[in-house]
Amino acid sequence: MLALLGGLAWFLVIQPARAFLANWQTPATQTQSGPAQSGQAQGGGTVTPPAPTGNVNAALTKTDVQKFVRVRRQVQQAMGSSFTGVQQVWTDIQNGQNPNLFQMMTVLREVGGSVGAARQAQAAALNAENMSAERYAAVRAGVNRALGVPSIDFSQAAQSLQNGQLPDLNRDVQTGTAQERALVQPFQRELSETVALGLLGL
Repeated sequence: MLALLGGLAWFLVIQPARAFLANWQTPATQTQSGPAQSGQAQGGGTVTPPAPTGNVNAALTKTDVQKFVRVRRQVQQAMGSSFTGVQQVWTDIQNGQNPNLFQMMTVLREVGGSVGAARQAQAAALNAENMSAERYAAVRAGVNRALGVPSIDFSQAAQSLQNGQLPDLNRDVQTGTAQERALVQPFQRELSETVALGLLGL
């Protein structure tokens, strides 16, 4: 019985978490023979976002939010149909439910094959916007605060599972500043539609 439970835990929990993290940490390589398109690499290889400069945790600006919106568009496009499952979990969270481990593992299995492409699209878009991954993460946190989004990150939860720890899936909502809310307001509808990507650390 213990061996059976261990096997189920491996196939239903550990393996999906490992597969997700492998794709998340190593974005898919894209090749491009012609001019680079938005969100794609030119000449093949993996695109790397610019190195961070200045204070990556500085207050949000209008330019930051505009860049964030453009990057998010590329990420959503790269996710394709697998984005649907993530959106459903986000809808449940909006209705006051905490995501459970089963829901999280279902999402990780659904997006495991596409999250690498989404990460590569994100890296290419950040490169085009001359925005570091560190600054993008800080801007995402500010946007999430402005939208009232809980700070749940399935990529961090998957890392905890891989390390043999139970993830924290509690809803922790921080309030955005008046400046953050004002900057996000013009894009609120679009950002609300893609905010579920933040659950995957995207």
